[in-house]
Amino acid sequence: MTEPSRDSRVTTLFPNTLLNRVERLRIVSMRRFTDKRRGEHLHGCSGTSTEFTDYRDYVPGDDVRRVDWNIFARLNRPYLKLYRQEEEMNVVLLVDASLSMSFERKIEQAKGLAGAFGVMGLLGTERVSVAVFNGRENTPARLLPCAGRASMHKVFGFLEKIEAAGDEPLDEGIETFLKYHTGRGIAVLLSDFLTFGDLKRSLNRLTGAGLEIFAVQVLGPAELSPEVDSDVRLVDSETGDTLDVSPGELLEIYSEYREEFQRNLALMCRQRLGRFVSVASTDSLEWVLLDLLRRRGWVK
Repeated sequence: MTEPSRDSRVTTLFPNTLLNRVERLRIVSMRRFTDKRRGEHLHGCSGTSTEFTDYRDYVPGDDVRRVDWNIFARLNRPYLKLYRQEEEMNVVLLVDASLSMSFERKIEQAKGLAGAFGVMGLLGTERVSVAVFNGRENTPARLLPCAGRASMHKVFGFLEKIEAAGDEPLDEGIETFLKYHTGRGIAVLLSDFLTFGDLKRSLNRLTGAGLEIFAVQVLGPAELSPEVDSDVRLVDSETGDTLDVSPGELLEIYSEYREEFQRNLALMCRQRLGRFVSVASTDSLEWVLLDLLRRRGWVK
């Protein structure tokens, strides 16, 4: 069977065949959340479901509709009926759209992954929001929380418009985002992490805000396995700084540095009870979502 034309796609982020499979996935959180709204995460408290769990003493400010008046008539003391309430989790998509992400289509991979996590969140009855980090005023910076299948086109449309530009450090973008965010849940952080600034502080702030970190590093093939046969001049795409290098032992030193950098990123996430994975911009989105992240226990 042939792939539907581009015009018939629900989104340009990935084909409909992959969308259909992603719709059956759900995000696996290692935490329990206690927002007093509705979602798929169960928690015993006064709520709106019909499954009774227990009683507790009434305190001023409680909903009097939850008082068991039969017990009150017998004991002349108000007790509140508790139900098994469905909790709500926030799924926050944090997309690094600085200029370095334009290299070797890293931003396209990040947008595709963000779209997939957005689908999982929306169909898991969670609240999904998006924040973009690039420092450009003419680029949409935030998509406010939304929920339900009807919001899929809103999330897709927002992500599709993201372009890599600007030089906003990742830590500054996270700090700005946290000024406006409320609610606990999961922060899916998509970046190459090639940034200056205090990343440890930013990760601490995310964790302190009640957000479990799902960090996905996206690197291009040349960043993973560069080929340098002669003297070259490296140019920082964001700052314009240059560095003249010769091959020699450069590739071995670079490889060791990159691997150590990734180990440190993974350690920082684990220390904050978060997760880290590194993927290539050329990796199949289907493989990343349906194989790699499943094996890592991120989705099921």
